[in-house]
Amino acid sequence: MFGGQVAAPINSPHLRRSGSRAVVSDLELGNGVENSYVHPLEINGSKNASIPLVTAAIVPSPTLLWRFKVLLFLLWGFICGKTGWQSVMRMSADLRDLFLYEAFLYYNPLLLVTTMVWLWGINLWVFSRSNINYAKIFDLDQNHLTHREIWKCATWMTIIVPTSMTAYLYLYSNGEVSLAASQPVLLYFAVVMLLIFPFDIFYFSSRYYLLRALWRIVLPLQAITFSDFFLADILTSMAKVFSDIERSVCRMVHRQVATIAWFEADSVCGSHSVAIPLVLVLPYLFRFFQCLRQYRDIGERSALLNALKYSTAVPVIFLSALKYHVLPESWTNFYRPLWLLSSVLNSLYSFYWDVARDWDFSFARMFKFNKSHLYSHLLHGRTWVYFWVIGSNLILRCTWTYKLSAHLRNNYLTVFTIAALEIFRRFQWIFFRVENEWNKINSRPNMQLSMNDPSDDEVKLLSSSAGYNV
Repeated sequence: MFGGQVAAPINSPHLRRSGSRAVVSDLELGNGVENSYVHPLEINGSKNASIPLVTAAIVPSPTLLWRFKVLLFLLWGFICGKTGWQSVMRMSADLRDLFLYEAFLYYNPLLLVTTMVWLWGINLWVFSRSNINYAKIFDLDQNHLTHREIWKCATWMTIIVPTSMTAYLYLYSNGEVSLAASQPVLLYFAVVMLLIFPFDIFYFSSRYYLLRALWRIVLPLQAITFSDFFLADILTSMAKVFSDIERSVCRMVHRQVATIAWFEADSVCGSHSVAIPLVLVLPYLFRFFQCLRQYRDIGERSALLNALKYSTAVPVIFLSALKYHVLPESWTNFYRPLWLLSSVLNSLYSFYWDVARDWDFSFARMFKFNKSHLYSHLLHGRTWVYFWVIGSNLILRCTWTYKLSAHLRNNYLTVFTIAALEIFRRFQWIFFRVENEWNKINSRPNMQLSMNDPSDDEVKLLSSSAGYNV
């Protein structure tokens, strides 16, 4: 039943087969240690095979364990869903929408982070199957997390965050307001403590690597590595997450959790707060200063063009926030057209940079597909993957403006969906960005060898390669 070996009686006729000698047990030879004996069996003609009769019988099958875990996970999901639904329906109709908005604001940032962790595990899984040495690309040590460990962390996050949210809804609906208010506070506190825990547990080396990378992003005082650029780009896709975290922490500090006082627009943590655009713009400023640091260290003009790309997000964010601080006529006649123009410029510039620079898709290759890419064959095996990733990237780059614009945040479910789609866009972007970097790493040694004594054919090959990489 459990998938292990089952002990049979010593004198069972099933331990013999025609033409074979009788099986002699260790007990007949005088061995009285009952927990350590094994019986040599002739399995497929092998006389040296042995099967432990006691310990193997209690080892469950890995498949059975996996099914049992899935069953527990589904049962947990059913209990959380049913409890949360009953708690919400217990509230009055007037209070329900306001309270759901508040509860969603506390927990949707962590749900988006959990989604990003799941997708990052898929990225690493594809890299490992593609023989792409991502550890070399990101300069990881031997103790780096594999995709299995990433998925294990994502599984625990998937369990803990909805459980806290269910407890929050249940306690509030039953009148335990103070206990309900403590749930998001305890969850955020646990997340911070887990990240900064100074002892060698909970993947200490990986946590330390992440914190060091975040520190270098905030203060680019040293040479910028590829992992610094890469993580900072991911942070730009999670600007909404940081904005909601700021609003959640603000309510916790001002003791507005499990209340509706914060919903007023002029409150300290309200939707018109000036802190919202400031937090939204921070990831883009971090990336902007990284590009300036790269230009200072290397002197590449492309670094300045990349910095210009990130600077185009600043007008989108602040022009949108001006709607709450100017007269309606001024917004309609002057600021709104400027906001639309800056949104179109940011979306198109970012789209061009993704395709032509980050992925190194020249316009000829975008339409001729004259050089196959690894992931087009690995994931789909057809060139239409290019059309999908380019088209979806363009659409999601345009909808990304919706998330950056504070005056369009009335429907929190719509904003959450767009934020999740942006994370999915970044998930696609990672495949081609890492592949492009891996191709550059592999091409450098070959070019060094060719430069030692180049022939005429090699000179032509290097010239064509140089024109492609630019």
